Amino acid sequence: MIYRRIIRPLLFLLPPETVHDLVVFSMRIAMKLPGIKYLLKKFFSVKDKKLERKLFGINFSNPVGLAAGFDKNATSCNFLDAFGFSFIEIGTVTPEPQQGNPKPRSFRLTSDNALINRMGFNNKGVRHAMENLKKRSPGIIIGGNIGKNTITPNEDAVKDYLECFETLYDVVDYFAVNVSCPNIGDKGKLQDKETLEQILSTLKKNVPPGRENKPVLLKISPDLNNDELSDVVEVAEKTGVEGIIATNTTITRKNLRTPQSRLEKIGDGGLSGEPLRKRSTEVIKYISKISGKKIPVIGVGGIMTPGDAIEKLEAGASLVQVYTGFIYNGPGFVKALNKSLLKYIDKGEL
Repeated sequence: MIYRRIIRPLLFLLPPETVHDLVVFSMRIAMKLPGIKYLLKKFFSVKDKKLERKLFGINFSNPVGLAAGFDKNATSCNFLDAFGFSFIEIGTVTPEPQQGNPKPRSFRLTSDNALINRMGFNNKGVRHAMENLKKRSPGIIIGGNIGKNTITPNEDAVKDYLECFETLYDVVDYFAVNVSCPNIGDKGKLQDKETLEQILSTLKKNVPPGRENKPVLLKISPDLNNDELSDVVEVAEKTGVEGIIATNTTITRKNLRTPQSRLEKIGDGGLSGEPLRKRSTEVIKYISKISGKKIPVIGVGGIMTPGDAIEKLEAGASLVQVYTGFIYNGPGFVKALNKSLLKYIDKGEL
């Protein structure tokens, strides 16, 4: 309540990217003080065996994770779990560093509880992320979200994904293959059946010798139609990937309260937050149905309330991720989600 009434209005006076950098810097400084992380974890974490999940051979302490995009360079994962997340997805990382799109590139739609971003995979490169992850705290589950450099032609994309895969292999617990970001030119073409199969099969065939298998998940767009989603499921089954993350941001702008004039001024970008909730849930439900619930799904997109998280799990998701909901609801959001999930489980309804 304090966050939404006092802190958030003050933070929202600043541009989104500025706020993000300020908050991360402040938290990094605060975490150097003895006992701060312990106290935060004690306050924000909900510990109960009924919340635990085992998926892809990994034991998750609860079903709620942080989606990719918040910790692009793996600089913050050592303290983000203090806010109750059971897993953190870093990235998207690319083989070489890149600046991303020109600023401003992140925008709030406060009347819609949403964000639009066109960051463009700004990151310091996969080797920088790898060095940071070598210093990760024990017990934190890390997903590595990987992509291709903007300058890499689509026909060579598999090389970029493979380089990220091999570089991060020993420092992450699972991989998220991002072929669905709307902010990279021609990225959607990577989701066609043949290209997708090439990328995923190459990764699955190139597990470093002598290493245990790490789960490979595919992150997909909410803008795919049912035929395209069916192709995705077919490719996932054929290549043996362990799961699907549904969904990324959307390019649609339907039924928004934000004036059209402002949307036109903002321009292109991926929309996240409340307007994405319904479509993301539809995608989860469709994948779960046509796969016979054989392909695990991580549900992400528009989770702004505990009810939204429950909706995703009821639709067929095994785990959920949040991002925009964390921004709008503040540091107590994950605790609120887990407490509500626990009540729902106790009622025997989940």
